[in-house]
Amino acid sequence: MKKYWSKRIQELEAYVPGEQPKDRKYIKLNTNENPYPPSPKAIEALEGAIGEAMRLYPDPECSAVVEAIAQCYGVEKEQVFVGNGSDEVLAMCFPAFFDTDKTILFPDITYSFYPVYADLYQVPYETVALNDDFTVPVDELLNPNGGIIIANPNAPTGIALPLDEIERIVAGNPDSVVIVDEAYVDFGGVSALPLINKYPNMLIVRTTSKSYSLAGMRVGWAMGDNSLISALNTVKNSINSYTLDRVAIAGGAAAIADQEYFEGCCNKVIATRQRSIAALRELGFECLPSATNFIFAAPAKISAQELFTKLRERGILVRYFKKPRIDRFLRISVGTDEEMDALIAAIKEIIA
Repeated sequence: MKKYWSKRIQELEAYVPGEQPKDRKYIKLNTNENPYPPSPKAIEALEGAIGEAMRLYPDPECSAVVEAIAQCYGVEKEQVFVGNGSDEVLAMCFPAFFDTDKTILFPDITYSFYPVYADLYQVPYETVALNDDFTVPVDELLNPNGGIIIANPNAPTGIALPLDEIERIVAGNPDSVVIVDEAYVDFGGVSALPLINKYPNMLIVRTTSKSYSLAGMRVGWAMGDNSLISALNTVKNSINSYTLDRVAIAGGAAAIADQEYFEGCCNKVIATRQRSIAALRELGFECLPSATNFIFAAPAKISAQELFTKLRERGILVRYFKKPRIDRFLRISVGTDEEMDALIAAIKEIIA
């Protein structure tokens, strides 16, 4: 019954997360989680944060995380904003930078939370169709607009734009904020971080959910010009001043500081991804070039929807999007070598 719902919410088509079934044990290759555990130093910090001090509010500035990010990425503390996962950071970007009378742009095939946020905050938007090879058409993002948001590497395609193309978008829109969502950049993309001191209109959004193995912790951040960070803080302090709890602050700071462990995990995922792409291509799959921790692959001998169903019956979860242009693809998160071997074996059995 929606009698008491606002009209805006009644008409909203909400984001649908990847399924997290509990009826049996699955090989989960559907939500782009890291197959490896968090840094042991992060776990130690998490355990150490639980105690009597939990009765007190956490640091509203999330200083420990901000300082770890600033030191790790070579930026000023005033250039960092921290939120409860990159999804919350992105949600705060919409009221911070986009107006209800100016149309923003983003690709037609991209992270499906972007149109949800736009509708929620009543920000008009237009989608720009990806090229036939699923790359982002940069020239189409140089038209008049009230803001731009792109995922780089893109999701669910996994394809990354080179840095010079990102700069062309930012330089070509001096009067609009350009948000670059770099949730997957650590798995093979090139970060636009070097551009934030050159362009005051660019904001980078990052997360610990993927490359830092903290999807269950919810720690995300943005980096950009001081004025952009100030706008985000204004929104935050108008909604929820305490974005991260004490445990998340401790664990997030420790994970980001442990770069040796972080790099080792990323390298293992990249190696498994490349090996898995080769195996899928041997089975006739079309695999788009991936700079992420997932593979966007189209089977040749069976429909993607049927393969999705048959894999699920065998206890293997992947993601299927029943949408135009991409309904012949499956998005397959990169698991451990053993999990990916089980996937390949199941596919061989199914298509046989």
